[in-house]
Amino acid sequence: MPTPASRRGAVTRPPAWPGTAKENRSGMHNQPSGAAFDVVLLLHVACVVVGIVTVATAAATARRLGRLAHTAAPISEPLRRYFRPGVNWAGRTIYGIPVFGFALVGMSQGAYALTDAWVLSGLVLFVALTLLAECVLWPAERRLQHSVAAAGTPAAGPAIAPPPASSDAITADAARMERAASGALVLLAVATVLMIAQP
Repeated sequence: MPTPASRRGAVTRPPAWPGTAKENRSGMHNQPSGAAFDVVLLLHVACVVVGIVTVATAAATARRLGRLAHTAAPISEPLRRYFRPGVNWAGRTIYGIPVFGFALVGMSQGAYALTDAWVLSGLVLFVALTLLAECVLWPAERRLQHSVAAAGTPAAGPAIAPPPASSDAITADAARMERAASGALVLLAVATVLMIAQP
């Protein structure tokens, strides 16, 4: 005949002390939520995506222009449109990354902090990205805009090859722009992985 102890079960569990579950939950990393936070997060991610697409396009286009200039081939109309004189506003969207990033930290209700290692690492990567873009990438792009414009316009006739001196300058600036854009792409990729993993 089963005893009262066997009916209760052989395995007994210690009682849960008051406040234990609450303390365990408080040690977890709570992800912020809310419509405003989600909108800012979407804008932050959008700036990252646009920045990646922009620098990837810059690297590919600079490589193509450098090859054409190296062979003294005429500059095609798509390349002329890309290097049309003016500010590359799409590339400047990278400045939205820290702006919305700081906003996310402020709206996180303590879940994120500027002292977090991954936040500080992201800031360092952004500073490196900005210096690379402002000091190398965009100056080379501006010089290429002037060089391509000086090589002749479709309105003056068919596309012509730039003179040898101009070809050498275009080749050098295109190589410089390609390297800078490739470096910027690596920095953005590393920062993206860091922001997702949040180590």
